[in-house]
Amino acid sequence: MAGCSGKEEKASAKDGEERLEGELTVYTAIEEELIPVYLESFEKKYPEVDVNIIRDSTGVITAKLLAEGENTPADVVWGTAASSLLALDEKDMLAGYSPKGVDRVHPLFKDSSQPEKWVGNTAFMTGIAVNKKELEKKNLSMPKSYEDLLKPEYKGTLVMPHPASSGTGFLTVSAWLQMMGEEKGWDYMKKLHKNVASYTHSGSKPAKLASAGEYPIGISMIYSGVKEKQKGSPIEVILPEEGLGWEVEANALIKKVEEENREIAQAFLDWAISDEAMKEYFEANGFVTIENDFKTPEGFPADVDSQLFDKNDLKWAAENRDAILTKWEKEFGQKAEAKEE
Repeated sequence: MAGCSGKEEKASAKDGEERLEGELTVYTAIEEELIPVYLESFEKKYPEVDVNIIRDSTGVITAKLLAEGENTPADVVWGTAASSLLALDEKDMLAGYSPKGVDRVHPLFKDSSQPEKWVGNTAFMTGIAVNKKELEKKNLSMPKSYEDLLKPEYKGTLVMPHPASSGTGFLTVSAWLQMMGEEKGWDYMKKLHKNVASYTHSGSKPAKLASAGEYPIGISMIYSGVKEKQKGSPIEVILPEEGLGWEVEANALIKKVEEENREIAQAFLDWAISDEAMKEYFEANGFVTIENDFKTPEGFPADVDSQLFDKNDLKWAAENRDAILTKWEKEFGQKAEAKEE
C-alpha cells in the first residue's frame, strides 16, 4: 500500500528516527473498510515499506495458513482471532516476539508465555442486531437474551454466522458451549436451529441483513450492528443477558526459515499495539486491550467490558475447534449460505 523501490530490506537512521525499506505480507481478518484507516499511521511512519494485505474471514485465513504451512508468504498475522493463532502455534508456525509496549496489554488478551506468541489489539463480541420496524410489523417482542431467541414466534426470523468461515460464528458457538456446558449448549443450538433461516459466511452480514429488513434478527458482531445503526438504520443492538461471547483480535509473527523481513515484521507488530493504532481500534470497536481514557464512540453500548463472559477459555476453544466444527456441520450445515455475495 505504501510505495517501495525494491524488495531488499534496509535500515538506517534519519533525523533520529528509524528508517525501514522493503516489503511485508500481512494476513488479516480485520473488516475491509477499517484496514486503510488503521494503516494510515504505519504508512506515515514507514513510507518506504510496501504492505501487501491479504484479507479474508477468520476461518478462511486460518485454513489458508494451515494449508500453506512453512511455505506461507505471510510475515505477520494481524487482527485475527487468538483461538486461530493458537491453532497455528500447535503446528509450530509462530515465532515468539514481545512488541514494544506489550506490558500494558491486559494479561487476558495476550499469550501467557514470553516472548509472546500472540498479542491482542481489541476484542470482538457477539450481540443481537434487531430491526425494530420489522419486529413491529410482525408484532414480535424485543428479545433480551439468547433464551428468548428460542420462542416459536421467532421461527424463520433469525440469521447467524457460520462458525467454520466466521470468527464471530465460532466465538458464538464456543461461548454457548462454555456458558451452558457442552450438553446444554448443543441442545440449545438444536432448538435455535428451528428458528434460523440461514447461516452466513460473514460475521457482519447478519447485522446487514437485519438492517436491510430481509430478516428481523441477526446474531452478529456488536461492531456491525452499531455501524448499521450509525447509518440511520432502525437497528437496536441487544447485549444478551447471559453475557457476551468474545474473542481477541490479535497479532503474531510467522516463523520463517529466511528472516529477511524480520525487522520490518517486528516494527509492524510494535506499531500494531502503539497509541496511534489503539486509538483507531477503540474508535471502531469501542474496546481495546489496554487501560485507557478514550471516549466511547457514538452508538456503542457503555461498559461492554463488564459484560464479557469472564470464563471464556480461548485455549479450550482452539483445542476443540475441529471437533466442534465437525459436529456443528453435521447437525446444522444444511442451512448455510451457498456463497457470500
